[in-house]
Amino acid sequence: MVGDSVREDFSGGSARSFPVVMPDANAEQVTALAVDISALTDVSQVNTSTGSFADGTKVAEPEAAAQRFSDGTGSYLDVVSSAEPVSPAGEQLVANIRGLEAGAPYLVAGPAADLVDSKKAIFGLVPLALILIAVATFVLLFLMTGSVLIPIKAIVLNVLSLGATFGAMVWVFQDGNGAELLNFTPTGTLNTTIPILMFCIAFGLSMDYEVFLLSRIKEEHDRTGDTTAAVAIGLQKTGRIMTAAAAVLAVTFIAFATSQVTFIKLMGLGLTIAILMDATLVRGVLVPAFMRLAGEANWWAPPWLRRLHRRFGLSEAASEATPVVVRV
Repeated sequence: MVGDSVREDFSGGSARSFPVVMPDANAEQVTALAVDISALTDVSQVNTSTGSFADGTKVAEPEAAAQRFSDGTGSYLDVVSSAEPVSPAGEQLVANIRGLEAGAPYLVAGPAADLVDSKKAIFGLVPLALILIAVATFVLLFLMTGSVLIPIKAIVLNVLSLGATFGAMVWVFQDGNGAELLNFTPTGTLNTTIPILMFCIAFGLSMDYEVFLLSRIKEEHDRTGDTTAAVAIGLQKTGRIMTAAAAVLAVTFIAFATSQVTFIKLMGLGLTIAILMDATLVRGVLVPAFMRLAGEANWWAPPWLRRLHRRFGLSEAASEATPVVVRV
């Protein structure tokens, strides 16, 4: 609302300014960069110590107030744009400005540049992090179950659950559906840090429920060798506990949705949806249905992995005691 007021009530363009700083540049270098920036798409005007520029040309000589753009060693360029800073167009403009060649070093600041740099810092290593999480999950579940299919199933179902949660968050907080009910003002964007935080918490809780359910199913399958009965008994033994645990966490997180801070409201509602969906639809329906349909294929693994599991696998069952021969 503050940004809207500045844009509508003031004509200086400060709400859509893209500051550019040249720490060590002379007048010729400042002018050259100002000319290049003013020729970019979505740039309305560039004001600096050497004058005002628009459409790649100088349109006004510097006035007395223009001295504020220079301190004698460096200069500041006020880039006024028609693009909203926190938007794809604003991010593209930052990239276009940073891609220009200049005779001296320069830096781009402002909300748009801050968003670009934040996204790069947060999401730059996300692919590597996802690979590490997937590999660690696969290895641990394989060591527990001795199966190749079950870890893959667990990762896929967790991703589907989280994808549905993120979709709901976009529908509510980015598109503004239910804004009046939840008492927030939609901005058309989501806080950059919240999806990563939600992924870490929700994926960890989902895998916790997965291990809890699978351990009971695996225990029963080892005892009877019947997958169908093992799934039914495993769900029966863990269903009430998982439902109660999910309900406790859901009540805790839904309390965050009453906050007057939008990103806390986003995290609270998002985690509530993720937990309830995982404990009911995923663990109560999809996991048992998948394992029932897969049958004995659930426990398949190539021979060399079976040998690896027999040697290093994790098991709750006590190992058989080795007979001790006592000579009298």
